[in-house]
Amino acid sequence: MESGASRVAQRGQFRAGKWIFAGALVVLMLFTLFPFYWAIVASLTPDAALFRNPSLWPHQIIGDHYRALFGDRDFITPIRNSLIVAGTTTIFCLAVGTLAAYALARLDFKGKAPIMAFILAVTMFPQISIVSPLYLLLRSLHLIDTYPGLIMPYMTFAMPLTVWVLTGSIRQIPRDLEEAAHVDGATRRQSFTKILLPLAVPSLATTGILTFIYCWNEFLFALSFTLGPERQTVPVAIALFRGQYQVPWGEILAAAVVATAPVAAMVLFFQRRIVQGLTAGAVKG
Repeated sequence: MESGASRVAQRGQFRAGKWIFAGALVVLMLFTLFPFYWAIVASLTPDAALFRNPSLWPHQIIGDHYRALFGDRDFITPIRNSLIVAGTTTIFCLAVGTLAAYALARLDFKGKAPIMAFILAVTMFPQISIVSPLYLLLRSLHLIDTYPGLIMPYMTFAMPLTVWVLTGSIRQIPRDLEEAAHVDGATRRQSFTKILLPLAVPSLATTGILTFIYCWNEFLFALSFTLGPERQTVPVAIALFRGQYQVPWGEILAAAVVATAPVAAMVLFFQRRIVQGLTAGAVKG
């Protein structure tokens, strides 16, 4: 009888714990999603109603802020710049970072541990500390306000992330597969391109998503190394919406929705692969 009563009590405690966990999860989701919901509501609300009578539900829905965003402010140009810079940086980081990660994961040479420690240290290095020397270097190379002038600094911090995550992912792939290919006469290049890369496609996709999101949201380098609207990225364009006498909150929130929605959808769609890639990058071989 005592064992049966204890089992019933344990089941009750388990159910209560599940309800508490579910409630905490709901509160966390509401707390996380509310700013994005409010940005959508405010971007569809007239400025007069937004400041005089704010409401969680729009009584009058308008599209003036979005029309002004793409008509008067030409927001397509910052989106194009961000796509070019983030996409190019991601491609370069994957191309070079995959080779570097393969060398760190598969080749035997001295100094691998210090190299990995250095790579991790670079990711923790504050960006603001290298803005001035990078600006002088890019100015001497005539790369200020150009796409290469943004891509090169972006790679400084995106490449360590790529190498770190891919190194852990490649270490999880069994060596036996490559060794079997070598026994059958395959070269190291063939085993890399025909065996390892196909198996590493999920990790490559995860790393590409993380790198793209980092470059899409980067603000400091984009603000420091661009001079006009022709090369400004999305975060810089939104930050400079503010006028001399007023702040166009409706247009700013509309731009925030346009800039955030694709990235948020990408993260939600690939969330499992992103988590797998991050945990794989933490594994030591």
